Amino acid sequence: MARMSRRAALGIGTVATAGAVFGLAGPAAAAPGGAAGRKSDGDAPRRTPAQRVADVYQQEKTRAGGNWYAYVSVVGSDGARQVAVQENPDTVVEAYSVNKIAVATAVLDKIDRGLLTLDQRVDVTADIVVPNGDGIFSLDGAYPSSVTLGHVLAALLTVSDDTAVRLCGLVCPAAELNQILVDKGFPNTQVEPVANPNRFYLGTSTARETHDLLQALVGGTLLSPASTAFLLGLLRSPIAFTDGIRRTMSSDERARVATKAGWFADARHEAGVMFDPAGAAVLTYVLFADGQADADNFGSTHPAVRARAVMGPQFLAAVNGVTNPAAPVHQPRRYQPSNGG
Repeated sequence: MARMSRRAALGIGTVATAGAVFGLAGPAAAAPGGAAGRKSDGDAPRRTPAQRVADVYQQEKTRAGGNWYAYVSVVGSDGARQVAVQENPDTVVEAYSVNKIAVATAVLDKIDRGLLTLDQRVDVTADIVVPNGDGIFSLDGAYPSSVTLGHVLAALLTVSDDTAVRLCGLVCPAAELNQILVDKGFPNTQVEPVANPNRFYLGTSTARETHDLLQALVGGTLLSPASTAFLLGLLRSPIAFTDGIRRTMSSDERARVATKAGWFADARHEAGVMFDPAGAAVLTYVLFADGQADADNFGSTHPAVRARAVMGPQFLAAVNGVTNPAAPVHQPRRYQPSNGG
């Protein structure tokens, strides 16, 4: 589904940190001492939510090392959006599985236009299954079979199923998918076609463009209300990615976060949205990272993943009390575990 980073081919190479926080020439200063990004009780009230987010980002990304391509915005007390972090925000990078949001967007756009339906079935054949990759289709072992397109998208965005990418390609070929994204204003968020028109590598994006796509999603301008609710419901579900931003959150806190991670080669990415208790978006983050140590470790102890696990609760704490009354409300489904029966 994905291949080695094309940074060399894109002329990117190893990018030196060129971050700016609140438009300053240099990166935000790391938080002095103590827990990551935390300020003393006396200092905290003097710092805006965006400044607190910038502090913890700077400290944790420095600790993790490597290259970061990030864009984080926060709703301020006046309801206006503030850029808390921008570091290499317009560098085109391999987005890996974060681009599964873009793939789902294109498929749902076709559903919105009446060209597809969530309940239509697609065939799962043995030759389309990606062996030994992420997801559940490779664990089945019973092919041929068929599933609904809704099931495909659920697998794509929760357990990040690799075979689900190929199944999406059956109903939305690469060229059509890319044109949908261009038409929606995302020319750098593109899958990479291969010889088979129904298959593709997950392709590229930038931190800023992925941020803007997420903003359009929660703002209700990307997809229909039904498709918006469907997509956000998957990204906020309890089985969506929990190793990074959401790792040390309670179940209620996790429900306030819609997130998608991507990992391949030495890259460890994550992007998503945090909501206030009413369901309005108050923080949008894109955290692309590569070049850290331990490139063969795809677990939660990888330096970049560990950094995001610290950032997540601190980001959420920074926006506690922040509301966005003018924004659309996206309430999560109530989590109700079952014991069978």
